Amino acid sequence: MSIGSVMNGLNSSLNQLNRAHSVQSQSVQRIATGSKRPSAANGASDYAIAQKMQYNLGGVRQSNANTQTANSMLNVAGGAVSNTISSLSSLRETLINAANGTNGKTDVAALQESVNQTLSQINSNAQVTYNGMNLLDGSQTVTVAGIDGYENVSLGDMSTKGLGLTDSQGNSTINLQEANGSVSGLSQALDTVDAALNKALDEATTIGAAQQGMEYQSANYTTMEENLQASLSVSDDADIAAESVTNASAKTQSQAALWAVKQGMQNLSRQMLGAINNHSRGAAFNMLS
Repeated sequence: MSIGSVMNGLNSSLNQLNRAHSVQSQSVQRIATGSKRPSAANGASDYAIAQKMQYNLGGVRQSNANTQTANSMLNVAGGAVSNTISSLSSLRETLINAANGTNGKTDVAALQESVNQTLSQINSNAQVTYNGMNLLDGSQTVTVAGIDGYENVSLGDMSTKGLGLTDSQGNSTINLQEANGSVSGLSQALDTVDAALNKALDEATTIGAAQQGMEYQSANYTTMEENLQASLSVSDDADIAAESVTNASAKTQSQAALWAVKQGMQNLSRQMLGAINNHSRGAAFNMLS
């Protein structure tokens, strides 16, 4: 066997080894990433389509998360408004009680204290916060960012001032002692409380409608996410079982090619050593001639 034929065989074995290594490397990459196309080198157009779907999928997931977080914030605000409605109902009962002609001055004073405590509770409800943000002082607008744009939910002022139960200086507009049991005075106080109750109910309705819309939107996002994920899986998910077989086959081919390379190197070494020995014997013979 000539050195040339040995070199040709060795080159062929090296090429087989490189191809097996390439196939094995690509298979391992697909198994590791779970993707048929872990890079653009595996198919530029299909890779771009898969990445675009991943991009859209990420946007849908974040939109859903934003909607759910905003809904949690509105839950806090809605709970506080619900407490305020209960407080206003209690306040109305107190005023109706005060309108009863059987109450003496001591009774009216006690009822006034109850009014003041209720107003204090309403202010406490209005000071509810979420992540350090005041929700019901009239300054907060909840912005919900989604893939389709932005939705704003403005929250009202549920403080006693915002509800008309106290004036700009914080003084109560409901004073049972000043009303002195008069029908007109107590009727005006009841009108004030009724107006505050209507405003609180409007706020509760606004928050409830916004939450309902967000629940529908979250359900839509969930459906979109499921459909996008399914499409992405069909187009880009690697067949792990098939890739495992490919990887094992490439590993076997790589081992066989490596053995052939080693054999080729040994044959080449023997051929070259033989050529050197023949050259040395020829040179020695010429010197003896």
